[in-house]
Amino acid sequence: MQTRCSEFLLQLNVRRLFVAAILTLATGRCLRAEVTVTVERSATGSGFRFKSVPAPANNDAATTARFRLIDGERDRNGGDLDVLHDGQVPEEEDQPSQNFFFRAGTDGGRLALDLGGVIAVKRVSTYSWHPGPRGPQVYKMYAADGNANGFNAEPRRGTDPTSCGWKLIATVDTRPKAGNDEGGGQYGVAISDSEAGAFGNFRYLLFDVTRTEDHDAFGNTFYSEIDVIDANGPAPATGVASERKSISKSFDAEGGKYQFTINATEAPDLMDWADRELRPVVQEWYPKLIAMLPGDGFTPATNITLRFRKSMGGTPASAGGGGVNLNSEWFRRELNGEARGSVVHELVHIVQDYGRARRTNPEATRTPGWLVEGIADYIRWFLFEPQTKGAEITERNLPRARYDASYRITANFLNWVTLNHDKMIVPKLNAAAREGKYSEQLWKDWTGKSVTELGEAWRKENETRINAAKSELLKGGADTN
Repeated sequence: MQTRCSEFLLQLNVRRLFVAAILTLATGRCLRAEVTVTVERSATGSGFRFKSVPAPANNDAATTARFRLIDGERDRNGGDLDVLHDGQVPEEEDQPSQNFFFRAGTDGGRLALDLGGVIAVKRVSTYSWHPGPRGPQVYKMYAADGNANGFNAEPRRGTDPTSCGWKLIATVDTRPKAGNDEGGGQYGVAISDSEAGAFGNFRYLLFDVTRTEDHDAFGNTFYSEIDVIDANGPAPATGVASERKSISKSFDAEGGKYQFTINATEAPDLMDWADRELRPVVQEWYPKLIAMLPGDGFTPATNITLRFRKSMGGTPASAGGGGVNLNSEWFRRELNGEARGSVVHELVHIVQDYGRARRTNPEATRTPGWLVEGIADYIRWFLFEPQTKGAEITERNLPRARYDASYRITANFLNWVTLNHDKMIVPKLNAAAREGKYSEQLWKDWTGKSVTELGEAWRKENETRINAAKSELLKGGADTN
């Protein structure tokens, strides 16, 4: 048996395969049911097309599977779990929004897949792409049918999955052995049975993911797609984003200092509007935002992609990793309404770049979400489109008028503080947040009042104004009668 395993390894085309290993379901010995891990790497990028590892599929069992984050934290600069099974892959080597990765500075985590029922798993493939150390993949994959006594569907780190109903299927480590090779490129990993049609009947898969390096905070892999092929399911079909004809237009601002791309591959009908109406807004306001929110040593993103996407649910737009995702369905409804303003809001998030602090300052404090969104909406509603009065405090929203209510309400609070206490409060708060130095004490230092005291005074002023307006309205009605 040992001789047969050696012959198998010798037959692999090592010039094309970066790593290949024969593993077993449990014992590590060469048995009849063998699990083969095939790894291929393309340093130049080839649309995830490899010699031996199949291209990503868009009709595999993972497409309808439920993905869960069991342990670890998603990096907010990247995509959510949906990007792992949407049948699409990145079009660029450093495209965070099209990849899932764990938060910078952490050591990976655990992901679980529920396939909805027991299937004969023929192959599991994982794909990643990054120009540096976030390209390689390091993980252990476990599988379970869910019928074992004491089965734990969500074993957190510290719990050995094999102790609660899981089987170790494969150990994957595609990091290059050469010390001067950071491992950049596209990776495809295929885990399959070398002889049988399937390596087991399972409902659940568990990936225990580890970072590729700990020299800095950026060792968590950019995972682009995970495929699960059912031996009894349909033949895998490809139709990933990189294979579709890209519909995009590029432009710049400030004489080429900032470069932008509008990608409407998923919504071709929106390209004309985006080029005619959105492009001028981006060209004018992105440099303005950088000037509004300066900071010592701050270098803003210079290459930004605005991408129309499907399946964003109720989220109009989102920012992350130097790009903006635009909900095509929502934008079609809001072309003459809130569409432009929502993009300005997301561009503010790119300029804020508060993740910078966590990368450079190990003692960085986290800026509260209400302030992050409040600053973006302050610039949107009071500087970009003040004529719309979209952040007014009215009788209807007065009961929710708290300084930390986020978005429009916090924007109104920030505008009030700007007009009444410190006209530079927003740039100063932003600079502190970008350096990881935000604290509530700053409000006291800069205005002489705590944020709570400011919030109470702001709310009382709005309440007095609204009540006075109601009284005038009632008085006017009485005089008429």
